[in-house]
Amino acid sequence: MPVEYHLSLEDPHTHEYQVTLRLEVTPQGALRLSLPAWIPGSYMIRDFARNIRDLRPGCTSGELRIEKLDKQTWEVRGEGAMELVYRVYALDESVRSAYFDDTRAYFNGTSLFLRVHGHEGELHRLFIEGPTFPGSHAWRVATTLDRGKVDDRGFGLYTAPGYEALIDCPVEIGNFDELSFDVEGVPHRMIFVEARGADLGRVGRDVPRICQEHVSMFGELPVDRYLFQTLATPDGYGGLEHHDSTSLICKRSDLPWPGKQDMDKGYRQYLALCSHEYFHLWNVKRIRPEQFAGADLSREVHSELLWAFEGITSYYDELALARCGLVSRSDYLDMLAPTLTRYLRNAGRKRQSVAEASFDAWTKFYKQDESAPNAIVSYYNKGALVALGLDRLIRLVSGDRLCLDDLMRRLWRRYGTTGKGVPERSIENEVASLIGQPANEFFERYVYGVEELPLANWLAAYGVGVHVRPGGSPQDFGGYIERPGSVSPARIGLGAQTSTRDGLVRIDRVFAGGAAEQAGLAPGDLLMAIAGERCRQETLEELLARHQAGEKVRLTVFRRDLLREVELSIVPSAADTADLYWLKESELTEGAAGRRDRWLRSSSGPDGG
Repeated sequence: MPVEYHLSLEDPHTHEYQVTLRLEVTPQGALRLSLPAWIPGSYMIRDFARNIRDLRPGCTSGELRIEKLDKQTWEVRGEGAMELVYRVYALDESVRSAYFDDTRAYFNGTSLFLRVHGHEGELHRLFIEGPTFPGSHAWRVATTLDRGKVDDRGFGLYTAPGYEALIDCPVEIGNFDELSFDVEGVPHRMIFVEARGADLGRVGRDVPRICQEHVSMFGELPVDRYLFQTLATPDGYGGLEHHDSTSLICKRSDLPWPGKQDMDKGYRQYLALCSHEYFHLWNVKRIRPEQFAGADLSREVHSELLWAFEGITSYYDELALARCGLVSRSDYLDMLAPTLTRYLRNAGRKRQSVAEASFDAWTKFYKQDESAPNAIVSYYNKGALVALGLDRLIRLVSGDRLCLDDLMRRLWRRYGTTGKGVPERSIENEVASLIGQPANEFFERYVYGVEELPLANWLAAYGVGVHVRPGGSPQDFGGYIERPGSVSPARIGLGAQTSTRDGLVRIDRVFAGGAAEQAGLAPGDLLMAIAGERCRQETLEELLARHQAGEKVRLTVFRRDLLREVELSIVPSAADTADLYWLKESELTEGAAGRRDRWLRSSSGPDGG
């Protein structure tokens, strides 16, 4: 008997879905049911079962007994065809969970559908009932679940070959805009929620070029359809990859609008997000760590390889925009420079390796506290830079015959097309086999160690110069420059991240080695005055700038509502902001000009791949 779910969208004001699970309980024993604690692609225990309400028997042919075993597991005893009814609270606007109000409905199966243990490989059916509340008459369904009998708006029966497939197809329901295009003959669909008025025609011209770039690099497209789901919000950003779709959140202002033809930073960011999640079609969803194959979704599953799966993907997401011609070469450097800056501003890089960051993602990266910048490193950010260095290594050792593209194609053939998981610490073996010599030194220093990345040296191999300077403001992350110019005076910095709380300046994070740490300031302190003058968030930098490096200044703070004074030594901001520029021909290392051309060349061109 297939596993069947019936989903009702009744009252949006409760923000609750009603799910009816139909199952067959045999006399031989009990059925065990559970809900995942995390969703693949987002490595944190989220305890989705906390949102289940009113779990009870439905219409049954006999007595049905339900016993809860732990926070996310139930045991059901009875005999014959049974129904189990429950409600799920859904008000999470992220791409990881579920949402339901009178404007839209969205869900991942990990948030809604109880797993029937022992029946995971059987056919799973989902019937989505069309809503009838006011304003829902124009709602439609967007998902890549296999369609059974559905109406012209998409409500009705969907099927999946098993539980894993069911929970890997997010569903968007509402009144959305959409466009479609083909890549290599495969239909692609993009839907946009709350993005009315955006220039979707431009998106429909640009995104296919990115998709084609990735397909050309890998040599094949492993799906027969693909869906981009985008929710536009005032200030959101993020994405989550799935088997043949992705859910995205972007700032509404990042989308292109009619009459705006330039490629601004916001639209570049949106295109890079599309690029990142599409690259995951190969890297993560099919080339994946051995531990993630059939992963237990009830507990943490650790791997040291996230730097390769997220970091390498982060390297290619922006590079693909340059390769397919959507951004100029100089604009690509403008996108790459902030990646260097974020790395340089992260003191945690000196304490945690990128392999450790991958393993500890569950408890450190996804659960950051005020000490995070001083203690951990991002496997996205540093992973992308390690990928840059690995690309350079492969090119130089092979005499520019090979590059990181060849490693990814090798991983695709060996693991992606076979379904085999990538064993821990095997990437370096694949690199060694590709280039014909050991690569242990690179991995021990930059992947498993905390040695500083020689970024200037790595980028010089591509004809790129690096200029590191103090930032002009907290929002200054560097970018592309024609040539390094005169050095501006260093900004006087507090060495802390601040915010406004009830009109007062709150210390949120204290950066290692900075003036605030040396003065004894701590997260949670409320900064009241600098040198006897009241301090506000908007006047903080101005008050500090009145003093010269080496001066000592009295700060008045509240800590746990007790007034205290500390002495702050004025120091210039650190040189932690990277600008990138093209080296002159006379400055290029041997082979750099040709290597740069190959680095930025499209895989879909006549000389690509």
